[in-house]
Amino acid sequence: MIAAELRRLTASRMGVIALVALVCVPILYGGLYLWANQDPYAKFPEVPVALVVDDVGAASPSTTPSGQAGAAVAASTTVDYGEKVAENLIEGDAFDWQRMTSEEAADALRDGAVDFTVTIPADFSAALTSAAGDDPHQARIELETNDANNYLASSMGAQAVEKIRSSVAEMVGSEAAGRLLTGLSDIRDSLVTATDGATRLTDGANSAASGSATLADGASQLAEGTAQLSAGATTLAAGAQQVSDGNRRLADVADRAGSAMQQASDALPQVRSDIATALAERGMPQEEIDQVLTRLDPLATRLRDGNTTVQTAVGEVDRLADGAAAVASGATELATGAATAATGAAAVNDGAAELRDGLGTLAAGAAELRDGLADGVQRIPASTPALRSLQADTIADPVKVSSDKVASAEDYGAGLAPFFAALSAWIGIYALFLIVKPISRRAVTALHSPVRITLAGWLTPAMLGAVQMVGLMGILAITLGFTFDHPIGTLGVMIVASATFAAIILALNVWLGSVGQFLGLVLMVLQLVTAGGTFPWQTLPAPLAALHHVLPLGYVVDAMRQLMYGGNLGRAGWDLAVLGLWLAGALVLAMAGVTRMTHRRTLRDLQPSLIG
Repeated sequence: MIAAELRRLTASRMGVIALVALVCVPILYGGLYLWANQDPYAKFPEVPVALVVDDVGAASPSTTPSGQAGAAVAASTTVDYGEKVAENLIEGDAFDWQRMTSEEAADALRDGAVDFTVTIPADFSAALTSAAGDDPHQARIELETNDANNYLASSMGAQAVEKIRSSVAEMVGSEAAGRLLTGLSDIRDSLVTATDGATRLTDGANSAASGSATLADGASQLAEGTAQLSAGATTLAAGAQQVSDGNRRLADVADRAGSAMQQASDALPQVRSDIATALAERGMPQEEIDQVLTRLDPLATRLRDGNTTVQTAVGEVDRLADGAAAVASGATELATGAATAATGAAAVNDGAAELRDGLGTLAAGAAELRDGLADGVQRIPASTPALRSLQADTIADPVKVSSDKVASAEDYGAGLAPFFAALSAWIGIYALFLIVKPISRRAVTALHSPVRITLAGWLTPAMLGAVQMVGLMGILAITLGFTFDHPIGTLGVMIVASATFAAIILALNVWLGSVGQFLGLVLMVLQLVTAGGTFPWQTLPAPLAALHHVLPLGYVVDAMRQLMYGGNLGRAGWDLAVLGLWLAGALVLAMAGVTRMTHRRTLRDLQPSLIG
């Protein structure tokens, strides 16, 4: 029956051409589609994109480099992040970036000359540097798309802008972190200097505290001595005053005696004259009077000499009294001064004690300051410009994605290959049943063996399907250059899948005729959307997701992925087991239909088919 069917298919040149064409359907479908989509990402640099840079730049403060006393010195520098971004985009060659004005970009997008436009506005740099001012706000990157040109181009534009945003954030973050780390380095240098100063201050404070203790001891001794001096000076002042008072009384007596002696001395000439007169009046001769006066003259002389001595003594006594008064006055002043000195020395003693205590506190505080500054220095690690650059890059982009693949598809086309190879197998079998007869009616009439009839009707398209799969495998491996971790296993899955699909479409044709053939097309559409060949099947609506676990195409896709990419061979074995169930079930169902046809044919079986 198989040979008869093949002879029928190749009986004419047109039949051979039709058979070859149908065998080539999956090869053309799968091969051409995967060739067209083998690596579209590699062609992105040929996608035209308009780039508009309106950024006017902005002034940005900078600080002095580390080591210059850590002082932040404002210096006006100009940054132009828009131009940096444009240069990076053009050098990156992710798309065919074309610099345009706003008007040119709008026209090009409207006319389809570019797939989307990216605009860097005039305040781009100003916005990026606004965080340091009092009006921080986000910078904008404007994306404009035109879905009438290409919807996926719009999606690519959104992804491109997100990458631009990420790279700009990293660049600006790295610069900001660099300035921050430079500032921290300057602060550390200042802390080192401050620590040295605090150490010297601590040493000086300790020395001062030691000296103040000595000063306090001396001040205490001074206070005790001045207190004793004050007491002695007070006693001395009292004694001196007594001496002064006694000397003053002595001087008064001496003054009166001196005055009397002076009066007596001053009266001698008058007394001599009075004596001479008195003697003359009594008739004493002049000679006798002269003799008497001569005898009296030595007494006068002695009296005058005594007066001189007395006057001298009086002067000495007066000077002694004046000196004693001066001494008494001085002693009083001394006592007053000594008392003041004692009071001051006591105050000095108190102040020295306070100074001693204060300097002790200062020394302790200076030690705490020194230790705190030293701890601050230790908490800020020492750095170099190269280290700060690495630190800034790490802060700006702290997470590095390390990706690994358990199973890896080499490119976009290889990622789609399992789906389109499985779909091609269904389409190839479906096309073959356009010319291959599912069941030979002569065999049904002449034979009564449903198993032989069913196997013959299945093996013919299954063998042709195997040829299709071998050809498709050649296209994938040789022409398109896809690699396979398990090439023989992959080909085996493709052949099993083709045979399974042949059994399914055979069963539909046996039971429903041309309507079954149409249902094969409907079933293909259902599997097209439920197989999970492009998006994960979990993204499907619930009813379609349920069908994913039932229909065979999804299992073919999964088995091919495991074998082609080097995945889980156990999963591939399970997928093949499910396909085996479908194959066996479809053949059993087809045999049941053939049995019905061979034993219980009805008039309905003789009616012409609804389709064709």
